[in-house]
Amino acid sequence: MSGNVTQPGQLSFFRVFDAPRDLVFRCMIEPEHLTHFWGPNGVSTPLDGIVVDPRPGGAFETTMVNNRDGSEYRMRAVFHEVSEPERLVWADVDSGMVTTTTFSDLGNGRTEIHIHQTNVPEAVLAPKAQTGFLTSLDRLTAYITRLARPQSPHEGMT
Repeated sequence: MSGNVTQPGQLSFFRVFDAPRDLVFRCMIEPEHLTHFWGPNGVSTPLDGIVVDPRPGGAFETTMVNNRDGSEYRMRAVFHEVSEPERLVWADVDSGMVTTTTFSDLGNGRTEIHIHQTNVPEAVLAPKAQTGFLTSLDRLTAYITRLARPQSPHEGMT
């Protein structure tokens, strides 16, 4: 799966998870989940650098830290819509980019997300930026797979 330029200044991404929609939605609004996958490979997003107030007008802020040199990248956005567990819409305060994420229940514990971005800045349209975004989605997939995987009764015992 890759980013798809649907119209100038717009991107769309799709991903299917073997996990229930409620879980996938919670992963996108709870800092305790976001800290495990937010940002591309090579960065971490410490829990104390995440603010999520999931309501229209509420803040969505993250501070990603480059694992190699410690430099920080801050994202500040405001939620425009929070319709649990179907849809999230937020706008980046600095760039004006709007991200809409739709969560579709596919049945049998599977969920598809569709991320559509408008007013996308040129820097975000660059192939390197899109590759970084896709690695974040890969990290989300791996994290949700771990959460949704049934644990055996003996797992974690020594």
